[in-house]
Amino acid sequence: MGKKETGQIKGIRICTLNYIMIVSAAVLYMILIYATVQVSVRYERLIKATEDYISSEKDGALIKEGSDYLTEQARLYVVTMEPQYMEAYFTEKNVIRRRDKALEGLRRYENSEEAYEFLQRAFDDSNRLTKREIYAMGLIARSQEKYTEDLPQEIQEVVFSEEDENMSFEERVKKAQDMVFDTAYRETKELIEKNTDNFLTAIVTWTRDRQTDSAAALKSIILRQRLCFSILFVMNTVTFVLIIAFIIRPLMSFVKCIKEEKKLQAAGAYEFRYLAATYNDIYEANEENERMLRHRAERDPLTGVLNRGAFEHMRTVLKDAFEPIALIIIDVDKFKDVNDTYGHEAGDEVLKKVANVIRRAFRTQDCVARIGGDEFAVIMTECTREMKDVIRAKADSMNEKLALDSGELPAVSLSIGAAFSYHGFPDELYGMADEALYQVKANGRRGCCFYDDDICGEND
Repeated sequence: MGKKETGQIKGIRICTLNYIMIVSAAVLYMILIYATVQVSVRYERLIKATEDYISSEKDGALIKEGSDYLTEQARLYVVTMEPQYMEAYFTEKNVIRRRDKALEGLRRYENSEEAYEFLQRAFDDSNRLTKREIYAMGLIARSQEKYTEDLPQEIQEVVFSEEDENMSFEERVKKAQDMVFDTAYRETKELIEKNTDNFLTAIVTWTRDRQTDSAAALKSIILRQRLCFSILFVMNTVTFVLIIAFIIRPLMSFVKCIKEEKKLQAAGAYEFRYLAATYNDIYEANEENERMLRHRAERDPLTGVLNRGAFEHMRTVLKDAFEPIALIIIDVDKFKDVNDTYGHEAGDEVLKKVANVIRRAFRTQDCVARIGGDEFAVIMTECTREMKDVIRAKADSMNEKLALDSGELPAVSLSIGAAFSYHGFPDELYGMADEALYQVKANGRRGCCFYDDDICGEND
């Protein structure tokens, strides 16, 4: 198959299709991997937002608990003047530090400006309230007769106003109690709680927004994952269909054609079409070679008509046939004299001429063979005794043509014997035709005789 012919072959290339599928699948898998990572990230953010919300609630509760505890201890001290309440106050403030620790934990919400503003207000109010409580406790502690330098540092560092320095003990106690029980203290306390509640409300809103954003992003990513999986499913389905259409079916067709010894049908992908075209070229070449070999095996190399082997094969094939046939045996008269007089090359040319005349005299469906040196045979199918005149006319015509002197080859004549069979080619048919040929030769040659059960020798 030439380059021009291969260039005309159309079809999808398996290699190209394979590359497209591999690249498409790789891209989709990369998208899926990225989406999976994003799902994990968004899920972690969602969990983190929830954890932050829970932590903020706990920290808010700690602020309130710490602040309430400090208020309680300060009030108990200024009322009872028992030092253990002041010690409990400063233990909470400086050692346990529930309020401060909670405030430090809540500083992570600096990114939420609104929430952090409420937190900062609460923290500032709480600090002012703490200073007020320490001042009130300082008034009581430094007014007692058992005042010592072992008091907490914050109490010792309290600087009283000149007015408070000149107050009597009772006045100091009254002022200290007013400072932790009056309306201003309660309002500040309520303001701290309000800002703390506002902070928690803002945190809830901020956290909900983060959760909503994460959930929306998670949903979008999951949708993309589903889309990628759907595309992969479609790609796999298309791949299976293409494999069936472009590979499996052509292969099955090729196997069937090879078993039936037929040419391959061009189908499927480009590679299969190319293979089919190449195979068909080889198939045709093999058929041509087989025809040539068969022709050589069946044909007489000198005359080109069938040889003795092919003639015997036809006898076998027609042995059990139901159709009527006629066997005609033809012999070249005195052929030995031709060889002796003109030489073997001239004899060969005479045989070629005789074969050509015989072949033209009979039908294309009739079998013409050279069965000996100068002996030919003709098997006429669908031929009955009613066709004697036709055969006799053919015999006369052949002898007339061969009797003409061409100047290069000598004139020759033919002796012809024929026999008929109603059903196929029985074993005795050859002997019958040969007997008829003998009768012609016995009667002077150059003629035609038909074998008859009663008379053998109807001579021309």
